[in-house]
Formats: sequence, C-alpha cells, structure tokens
Amino acid sequence: MTLPTHALDDPVWGSLVGVHAALALRSGRAARYPADVSPFAGMAALDEGALHDLTQLVPVSDYVVLFERAGALADSRWQTVQRIEAIQMVCEEPVVPPDRELTPLSAADVPDALALVELTRPGPFGPRTLELGRYLGFRDGGRLVAMGGERLRPAGHAEVSGVCTAPDARGRGLAEAVVRALASQMQARGDLPFLHVQVGSASQATAIALYARLGFRERRRSSLAVLLRRAERESPGA
Repeated sequence: MTLPTHALDDPVWGSLVGVHAALALRSGRAARYPADVSPFAGMAALDEGALHDLTQLVPVSDYVVLFERAGALADSRWQTVQRIEAIQMVCEEPVVPPDRELTPLSAADVPDALALVELTRPGPFGPRTLELGRYLGFRDGGRLVAMGGERLRPAGHAEVSGVCTAPDARGRGLAEAVVRALASQMQARGDLPFLHVQVGSASQATAIALYARLGFRERRRSSLAVLLRRAERESPGA
C-alpha cells in the first residue's frame, strides 16, 4: 500500500519513528506505544510483512488503535471491534497565549489527571500519557478542574489532546485557555498545531466552534480502527 504523502495522514507512525522513538516498542516495520502510555500503533505500510511485525508487539486479547490506512485488515489475527470517525483540524493562524496562568503537570499530578479523565472521558489517557509531551492544568482550590496537552508529534507538527474541564467548572473559558497555551507554545517552537474531534461525540459542536474561533480549520476526516489481536489459528494437522 502507498505510504501517506503528508505527515498528518498517519501522525502515529511519524511520531513513533521520530520524536517519540524512545517510547516506541518496535518490531521491523511496525511500532506501538506501551499500553499504559497510549493505545496507538502504526506501520510503515499495510502488507503481510508489516502485519506480522505488528503481531509481535500486541499480545493476544490486547488491542491497538490505528489510522484508516490500516483499518480494513482482512487478516485472521485481527478483529476490527470499532471504527471511529474523526475530524482532523490544523491551526495556521497565530494563536495568542491566554491571560491566565496554567500549571505544567508532572508525574505527581497523574492521580488527579486520571480522576478528571474518568469524569470527563476526553479520550484514551493512561498512567504514563503525560510522558508524551507538555501537559498543562488549572486548579481551583487545589482540585484539578481543567487540563490538556501534547500527544502525537510527527515531524513539524504537534497534537493538542486530552482537553477536558470538570462539569462544575465549565463556562469559565478554561478549555480555551488550555488550547491557547498549548497551541501558542507549539507555534513558538516552530510546530504546526493540530487536533482531532470525534464525529458524533456529545462535545463535537462546541469543540469545533471553540477551535474554529482560535484559528483551526478542518484538514481532513479520518477513520480510526480499534483492532483486537486474535489468537493465531493452528495449521491443519498441527
């Protein structure tokens, strides 16, 4: 299968062989993040050899998430259990930093971050997700009520991800402040900010309106496949 022509066509593979290479679990032409960092995986191409490499990285009954070019796998070793349509947006307009201070999150903040994720469900987030890049948060009375950070990092790009606000803290512009802080910092170091919005999610309309107001535009729509690793079938006579 033809390789993507743009870094954002498969930002997972670009991240795993680039900025995040030190985090990557690699086998030949396949790579994935450790499960407690992120469920994403990528391949250099969709062919038998790369599929074999990927099976070496994923235990039976475990799952990974891949971008659309690896979504339709006619292979007995994998079962597509879900497809997620996402709107990919990029920001080519200068973003002004927020007028409120946000605090960088560290390993000490992981329990609070996981509690906020459990409450808001912004997407995959594990105990080591903060290792992917810079994450920022806002506390109110000591409680973490808003956060977001960097996830995928293909060459020259950085993904805004995990943006969430506790229900009782919404309406205060905290999500906008988080996105402004992250996107402006990405631009300052020369990276193009991008992000994904899940089609059909409860927050789709409000999220797109916020991002558009900050200068993000839709680049493309992608399909992500959630793939379950099956046990390999024994050959006849085995």
